Amino acid sequence: MGESIRQVEHYSLSLADKVGEGARVLGALRDAGVNLIALWGYPRSAGKATIELIPEDGAALVAAARVAKLKLSKKQIAFHVQGEDRPGAIAEYCATLAAAKINIGAIQAVCAGGGRYGAVIFLPQRSVGKATKALGAL
Repeated sequence: MGESIRQVEHYSLSLADKVGEGARVLGALRDAGVNLIALWGYPRSAGKATIELIPEDGAALVAAARVAKLKLSKKQIAFHVQGEDRPGAIAEYCATLAAAKINIGAIQAVCAGGGRYGAVIFLPQRSVGKATKALGAL
């Protein structure tokens, strides 16, 4: 199986930085049947944390968040990459974007085991159209 890159929806959620908050939020999403492609959480400031969510179905996430009274950020577009793990896989995407004069906001990547990797590339939203063409994204 080769590599694939596609646009995905990205949402952020601010919550209290205390024991059990992540479990509460993720439990509500699980109970609503929301499947996440990627997520990560981190502390932001005194008493606050952020969870970044890349849902398989953005509308399902938005509906579940509304029911659970979770305040999501405005939808943003990011790029989800999947492929065969090899040295320099992410470097190639960085070089492609640099050649197109597109600045990367952030990248999260992880080895998925079985010789596979996945990544999410975040860009300034004004660059999404240009990046879609440069990367050949779906």
